[in-house]
Amino acid sequence: MRQITRRLAFAALPLSLLASAVAQSNEITLPSTMAWTAYGTNSSGYAQAVAIGNMLQSQHGTSVRILPGDNDVSRMTPLKQGRVDLCACGIASYYGAEGVMMFADRDWGPQPLRVITTSTASFGLSLAVAGDLDVETPADLAGKRVAYIRGDDALNKGTEAYLAFGGLTWDDVERVDFPGYSRSFDGIIAGDVDASFTTTVTPPAQQLASSPRGISWPVLDPDDAAGWERMLAVAPYFRPHEVTAGAGGVSADNPVPSASYPYPIVVANQDLDDSVAYGLIKALQDNYDDYKDNAPGAVGYALEYQDLEWVVPFHDAVVEYYRDIDVWTDEMQAHQEQLVERQTVLKQAWDDFIGDAPSDDDDFTDAWMQARAAALDDAGFEPIFE
Repeated sequence: MRQITRRLAFAALPLSLLASAVAQSNEITLPSTMAWTAYGTNSSGYAQAVAIGNMLQSQHGTSVRILPGDNDVSRMTPLKQGRVDLCACGIASYYGAEGVMMFADRDWGPQPLRVITTSTASFGLSLAVAGDLDVETPADLAGKRVAYIRGDDALNKGTEAYLAFGGLTWDDVERVDFPGYSRSFDGIIAGDVDASFTTTVTPPAQQLASSPRGISWPVLDPDDAAGWERMLAVAPYFRPHEVTAGAGGVSADNPVPSASYPYPIVVANQDLDDSVAYGLIKALQDNYDDYKDNAPGAVGYALEYQDLEWVVPFHDAVVEYYRDIDVWTDEMQAHQEQLVERQTVLKQAWDDFIGDAPSDDDDFTDAWMQARAAALDDAGFEPIFE
């Protein structure tokens, strides 16, 4: 919990101090053109990328081409191939860095990703629960019917993490499988299931809130150290978050203590030129007022919302920027070095494994996950994914 406490303490720094810090760093040098991938054109992530691109064009003469992708692989592939500079990704960036889930594949493996910046907005990521069940905390989900979305590892991992907060596993609930995310909300409304993982502001959550069943969001007590320890053991990318936007009347006047993680997560490959990485993070902070109101959620790029001890390492030049503005601490550096070492262990494990890997795809994934876990265990790291 020390990591969470430090992050919250950083967020509490006076805005005047943060603004002063941003002004102290070096000058901005950016290329004339850049290319990014992002979520689809109707997403807030795409809108944010466009808003940032417009700022870079007007303030620094850099033209940014945004390539929308329908899924995690289509967003990450151009970055892997070096055809784009950045990906405004979701939590798949963490899975890619870890070489798990859809990236536990012979065409992928652990990726050398580095964070440039992230956005944390007013919404949360939670289990939407039918409002007629009197579920107040995740522990109250025991015996309830919980949606499992076939083929969506990220959503199912989120559900598993919420159950863990309440001291539960899939064995303690009735798992109900659905072929897609939207269908699970149709199922809640129809009375076939009781809960499904989502963001608090998504249209299906709004539809559930307007239905006869209504909606509720389980409360995650920020002081429940044991609950958070269990949750982070399953999904270490979650953080405590006071949700102030959501279906069912969630607002600044009616907040819900819950959880979230950044979206988008703007990542680059490790070898992105230092001057580009430094110029980007400085431009994003120096010109924050020029784009923060131009897309939903863009306020989340403020310095005060950056989690400097998250689960994917920062680009070296971004670390240099945070040093230059005097917000980077020895504890942050130690955490960064641990993350970089973890990636080194994962890459070596992949290189050792891939030459003699099984030809069958299912056997390949199982064997890689075993080799990965063994390498991390031997190096003193938690595998997290088994």
